[in-house]
Amino acid sequence: MFESIVPAEMGPVTPVPGDPGAVLVRGWAAGLPDLDQEVSEGVRIDRITAMEELKAALAAAQARETEAFVASRREARAAAGISAEKRGRGLAKEVGLARKDSPNRGGKHLGMATTLVREMPYTYQALAQGRLNEWRASILVRETACLAVEDRATVDRELCADPTTLQGCGDKRIGALAKQAALRLDPHAVVRRAAKAETGRHVSCRPAPDTMAYVSALLRWCRAWPLPPPWSRRPTG
Repeated sequence: MFESIVPAEMGPVTPVPGDPGAVLVRGWAAGLPDLDQEVSEGVRIDRITAMEELKAALAAAQARETEAFVASRREARAAAGISAEKRGRGLAKEVGLARKDSPNRGGKHLGMATTLVREMPYTYQALAQGRLNEWRASILVRETACLAVEDRATVDRELCADPTTLQGCGDKRIGALAKQAALRLDPHAVVRRAAKAETGRHVSCRPAPDTMAYVSALLRWCRAWPLPPPWSRRPTG
């Protein structure tokens, strides 16, 4: 099933069953429905916490495996004499397929994995230790995307090296701290990013159930608006 998404220069990658790591992970998944339900509320809260930490650790491990797969494929293609511009061909599709996701999302997963493993080791460590969830790690990756590698590493160190820095912070606060650090380190890069974002303004329409449609608009936010624009509010009647 992989032939259609792997370039002809290299043979297709076939999943190998029986790997101890994959067996271990699937064993965890298989055992979760059988957890004893005759337990106290305190035990349930502890389980919820442990499961959230496990989800984060799995996200970090998945990022590590993704980066290792990409590096291995690129090295193999380089050894086969394939040109540099073709060595990454099809990788986003393969990652998307492995994650049961679209090629577009596969590319985003691939980009985040590369950034975490290669450029943001403290964020990666916080994710692996369950101190950050995958969404919050993606916020830090997104808000530092406009920075040079050295500046991104500085933000990574400032926000995630000390486990107490982001303790108790919500999504908005984490995003704000990353934006403030980026603006301090390279204000020109932040301005260029904002200018580039404006060129992506658009209005789109997609089908919705029951003969309805979703209409979305990507526009510049006006600070004078105390609330989201009226057209984005749900009717209350």
